[in-house]
This record gives sequence, structure tokens and C-alpha cells, in this order.
Amino acid sequence: MAFSTSVQAQNWDFIKEREGIRIFTRRDAGSSLKSFRGETDIRTSMEKVCNLIGNVKNVDWWDKNLREINVLTYEKDKHVQYYLVYGAPWPVTDRDLCVDATITTDPVKGLRTISSVPLFNVVPENPKYVRIKKYWQKWVMQDMRNGTIHVTLEGFVDPAGSVPNWIYNMVITETPLKIIRGIKERLEKH
Repeated sequence: MAFSTSVQAQNWDFIKEREGIRIFTRRDAGSSLKSFRGETDIRTSMEKVCNLIGNVKNVDWWDKNLREINVLTYEKDKHVQYYLVYGAPWPVTDRDLCVDATITTDPVKGLRTISSVPLFNVVPENPKYVRIKKYWQKWVMQDMRNGTIHVTLEGFVDPAGSVPNWIYNMVITETPLKIIRGIKERLEKH
């Protein structure tokens, strides 16, 4: 986990704000690819946010390119391991990824964190897919104690294979924007 620790020490560059969602990127040491960060405030309760984010039964809001998800292990509010397959537009090969996610809660500070890293040697690699091996993601949800939850999504993914770095870096800001927008719309609508 030294990779994500060294990454977190660097500063984020503000890119844009859209629909109350602030987007940042940064170039990580040792990589030509950028990490992303998105953050917003959502008018809802911590219970509703936690029921959506980190609950393996609520995954229909995830990336529209997610073709398959298999939960390998699940300990409610503590730990999840899962296998994902992402469809990629032609001519790019579909990707797969095994994830190990740890969930922590600090009720005193009103914080919930979900930290994810790759999981190795659990699901054999399938020659039909390119396996994503360099990845990290972190959700932080903080109860602001005023009827809003501050939600932050940070992450990095090396898509591996034949995706040019300049294309990845050009579109990476859309990932947190789409995901957080979907969560915000879903939670504020109810």
C-alpha cells in the first residue's frame, strides 16, 4: 500500500466545478497517468449514503460500462472483495479487476471511509480481458451535522493494455463527475 500513501502527500489541481461537484486531478509520482478526485455536499443522511455506497446490493448506480460484478466475500460495514468486468468501446479490449475494499467508521467524527486496492491471485486471469492491476480508490463520507453529507471520491486506475495515456488523462475527470452526479441525484431525489 506504499503506492497510495506516497500519492496522498501530493497536492490536487482544481480542474472544474459542475452541478456543485468539484473535480481535481494530480499526476502521481512514477506515473504519467493522473489520479482523480471529486467532492460535493449532498442533502441527505449518513444512513442513506452508506446504504448506497459500500452496500454490494446497491450497485446499479455504478459505471454504465460495468458488465459483470461478482461479490467474493462480504462482511457488512467492514470488508468486501469483488470481481468486476468493464465493457470497453471498440477497438479497446474489455477490462477486468479484482478489488479488496475495507470499510471503516468513526462515529465520533461522523466519518465513513471505503478504501479499495487490487486483489491478486483470487480470480484467474481471463484471456478475453485485460486485467487491471494498478488501482486504488477511496470514498470518504463526512456528516457535516447540518443535514448534508460531504462526499469525496479519489482514485487512480492504470487501464493497462493499449489505451494511450493522453486519452486516459483527457477523460479521467469525467469518472468522478458521472459517479458523484448519479449518487447525488439518486439521494436528493428521495
